[in-house]
Amino acid sequence: MTGVNDDVPGGRELLRVAGVTKSFPGVRALDGVDLTLRSGEVHVLLGENGAGKSTLIKMLSGAHRPDEGRVLVDGGEGLQEVRIRSAQDAERLGIATIYQEFNLVPGLTVAENIFLGRQPRTALGLVDRKTMRARAAQLLGRVRLDVSPNTPVAELGIARLQMVEIAKALSLDARILIMDEPTAVLTSEEVETLFAIVRELRESGVGIIFITHHLDEIGALGDRVTVLRDGRSVAEVPAATGEDELIRLMVGRDIAEQYPRRRPDGPGAPLLKVTGLTRNGTTAGPVFEGIGFEVRAGEVVGLAGLVGAGRTEVVRAIFGVDRYDAGTVEIDGKALARGDVRAAMRAGLGLVPEDRKGQGLLLDASLQDNLTLARLDRDTRGGLVDRAGQRREAATVAERLKVRMSGLAQPARTLSGGNQQKIVIGKWLLTDTRLLILDEPTRGIDVGAKVEIYQLINDLTASGRAVLMISSDLPEVLGMSDRVLVMSQGRLAGELSADEATQDAVMELAVRAPADHTHKSAMESFDVR
Repeated sequence: MTGVNDDVPGGRELLRVAGVTKSFPGVRALDGVDLTLRSGEVHVLLGENGAGKSTLIKMLSGAHRPDEGRVLVDGGEGLQEVRIRSAQDAERLGIATIYQEFNLVPGLTVAENIFLGRQPRTALGLVDRKTMRARAAQLLGRVRLDVSPNTPVAELGIARLQMVEIAKALSLDARILIMDEPTAVLTSEEVETLFAIVRELRESGVGIIFITHHLDEIGALGDRVTVLRDGRSVAEVPAATGEDELIRLMVGRDIAEQYPRRRPDGPGAPLLKVTGLTRNGTTAGPVFEGIGFEVRAGEVVGLAGLVGAGRTEVVRAIFGVDRYDAGTVEIDGKALARGDVRAAMRAGLGLVPEDRKGQGLLLDASLQDNLTLARLDRDTRGGLVDRAGQRREAATVAERLKVRMSGLAQPARTLSGGNQQKIVIGKWLLTDTRLLILDEPTRGIDVGAKVEIYQLINDLTASGRAVLMISSDLPEVLGMSDRVLVMSQGRLAGELSADEATQDAVMELAVRAPADHTHKSAMESFDVR
């Protein structure tokens, strides 16, 4: 076994999952899964979206119960079989989970969130806020987060919210820590900070189950890897195993090319033309200013830049979600009305937003309803919806996109992240979308699902449609774009052809700034893994 910390007393087994199964209506989510975790190791749990990873960690954290099999935990006197019926049971057993979806209350402060339900009390039974703030400050120091414990969580960005979740887990003094995609929303610099924290925990004897889709993180941090596929544990291998072999184990086949872009022979006619797009901001300056570019039929245009450069704000304005103060947006040479999403859709625009759960899906609605939402007007006659027609259309798209589901009536909330993203994209395939805007289309998605989305992008452009893609994954931008536009501080800093676009060239443009502005690190806000 590679990299296991044998200096921890005994390197003893903290957790054993043996032959666990779990079924939901129409779906066998887990089928005889085995997993062990030792003290002082990072055990990576790897698998495609829908492989069973989320079901397994929810079982270990008390959200689900196994139908068959056993879970054994070392409570200090060796492994003993346990029943984890609630989050409180998991906490008593020393198990803490950091979920991909944050479990924080926006209206409370950082300290109140860290100790929610476990606030220190005075002798009179009142909440001891002074002690709570002091303990929170210590925990925030451990995760290198420079914010006040009194800061409302609603004021924090996604990366800082992730660090608060980690501090919350550390407050439990857990011996078993489960981390579900903890780096998905972090920059490269923040990832290094997280890795340092994980290594400190490993040295102290904590056993860590680490879920990631970034294969390069496995060798950098992990000790062992358990691979899940179709609800089964198909292999346990050292973390030093090569990426090609990990991919083969995960998807059950070889993937010849990670970025299979099929580039057009030549650019088609302009579909989208943006001229002088500007949105005024505060005294700090405009949100974006003077943005101008074209997107032509048959091409993929990447929109790159550091976090906060204004990329998402620009595409939301183009699609009519947010206002802009000056400039024009044209589709096929015709001006598009400002702030009118319906007009944008009628003109052939579609938007897959960065936040698929908060903005791209109706989580409690069925897959059928989500897939047909953008064409509801077309499916309605005389006030009645053609439900049979919707079922046929939705079934066709779900089959085309290989959505793993029990049926079209399944709520979108219950799908894995990759399958949810397929639903968000799929609804635009059922409309007359000619230009699809993709904002972080593969965030939190496994390598197999990524390639399927890339193939879909190829299919769209081969049919004469176009894609405008925002991504903080720089290799993805370089691998899938025919041209790359780079934004810096709300302005378009430059354009690069596919041949010109390299990591260095993109970063050189991305850090361009007014003379009075300095950057701490050129790479800290880009994912170059």
